[in-house]
Amino acid sequence: MAKQPGDVLIVDDEEHIRKIMAIMLGKRGHRCRTAASGPEALELVGRESFDVVFTDLNMPGMDGLGLLARLRSLAPETMVIMVTAFASVDTAIRAMKEGAYDYIAKPFSDEEIGLVLEKALERGRLVDENRRLKREIGERRDASLFLGHSPAMTKVFDIIAKVAETKATVLITGESGTGKELAARSIHQNGPRSERPFVAVNCGAVPRNLMESEFFGHVRGAFTGADKAKTGLVAEADGGTLFLDEVSELPLEMQVKLLRVLQEEEVRRVGENSPRKVDLRVVAATNKNLQMEVAHARFREDLYYRLNVITLRMPTLRERPEDIPELAAHFLAQAVVKNQLGPKRLSPAALRIMSAQTFGGNVRALKNVVEQAAIMSDGPVVGPGDLPFGLPIGGWPDDAGGVRSVRVSLPGTWTDLKHAIKSVNEIVERQMISRVLDAQGGNRSKAADVLGLSRRSLITKISLYDIKDGDYSGDDDDADDDADADGQPDAGTAGGGDQAGPVSAADRPEFNLVANEDRGQKLSSDFGALDHSGDGPPAVSGKSPSPGRVAAGSAAAAVKASGSSDDDGSE
Repeated sequence: MAKQPGDVLIVDDEEHIRKIMAIMLGKRGHRCRTAASGPEALELVGRESFDVVFTDLNMPGMDGLGLLARLRSLAPETMVIMVTAFASVDTAIRAMKEGAYDYIAKPFSDEEIGLVLEKALERGRLVDENRRLKREIGERRDASLFLGHSPAMTKVFDIIAKVAETKATVLITGESGTGKELAARSIHQNGPRSERPFVAVNCGAVPRNLMESEFFGHVRGAFTGADKAKTGLVAEADGGTLFLDEVSELPLEMQVKLLRVLQEEEVRRVGENSPRKVDLRVVAATNKNLQMEVAHARFREDLYYRLNVITLRMPTLRERPEDIPELAAHFLAQAVVKNQLGPKRLSPAALRIMSAQTFGGNVRALKNVVEQAAIMSDGPVVGPGDLPFGLPIGGWPDDAGGVRSVRVSLPGTWTDLKHAIKSVNEIVERQMISRVLDAQGGNRSKAADVLGLSRRSLITKISLYDIKDGDYSGDDDDADDDADADGQPDAGTAGGGDQAGPVSAADRPEFNLVANEDRGQKLSSDFGALDHSGDGPPAVSGKSPSPGRVAAGSAAAAVKASGSSDDDGSE
């Protein structure tokens, strides 16, 4: 690797020494500035950044050690080398204790001063790299966001592999939580710039009044409050990658300045006259449609085309549900370590439930769900009851092949069994009435026959449960439903009330509302079983138990407690 030139400040009260050192180091390609005193040097350091400062030890006023102490607080990242005509072990030890990197004695040769400078620059680069790596480790988002073997993620990996070796600007699009920053890091880490800095900036989080200074840096005194010089994010990314997250949030005036930096490959700090060349790769990301932003004059068209050389779209979690088990398992392992929990695993039922979710927050939302479930679970198995979301009624297919289920989430605060059974019965009864009305095209008389209710009772329950026309399809056929007009029982009922009459097989809908009948505790009823399985919240089994009737109003006729446990360990 070619040696990179450094920015050097030479401080000495003797002019000829300053000139000789500047000539020696300038021949080696280094950029040199000089100062005749400590206060003059501090003024320069306040305006500019230096990699190395050579300072004479004995100077009138502020000596070398005094300047060293000030430099430690003003520019702690700068390497300081003491220059003295009074070489002694005591002087060297004192300078090193005060924070100097090294010292050199007068007179010195061209080779000697060049070697000392190269060692200091290398040490400075190592310190910067170590600081950068620590910052990246602290800021880096979870690498497991990039797990997955789905076709959608395979396509993402293929694009990254193709563009990583190039310098092409990449625009990463996708919803929040899909891993756009991780994709940018992967592009950086798999390319030739992997040893150089990766600087990420959230464009929406930088205050507008400080944006130019944050991006481009400033010299000391450039504006009120600029008490020290600042390098700027663009210069920090020199040689590496600049990641502009949420680039659509940049104000228009900042977009113009950024475009110039990208085109000219140079940056000028606020308050500085001369620009500095920068070599960086730019990767941008947004969750907005930039073409629409351009159409509405909220984003510059020229900047859009400058950024959109290669487009990488990150898929939503909805597009890669097959990756959820792998992601969830990884997040669980992380949650266990982070929160110092005992060993845990996800039950198959919990994985099935998570795989059915849409996760509007994508992978980030999945991670939060898994961590919360891990913390709330009591045993070694994270089951459905530990998940932070309830399951809707009539929501998921079961394992038998597309049969719908009525699933009910019981609040953890329920401890009264009678209250629980009554509440669940009401939920089941409302669901069954809605589904039968739907199957009968909204005809209440036919629905009442199927359910074994009088039409009057059915209408009462429809009112009680506030079942709207929108809850089922079709309209009621009142022409066929005049049995209640004379106060007599409807046809097909025995004695009116809730007593069910015969229902033909052709008119009776097939109910199969349970996914796991062989597990856990079951609340048996005249029309099926309320199943509280280890695989999920209680479900309802509802195939008609007798060829003649379905008694929806007596769902809690019996309670069976089998006491069996789920084979996956959940309760």
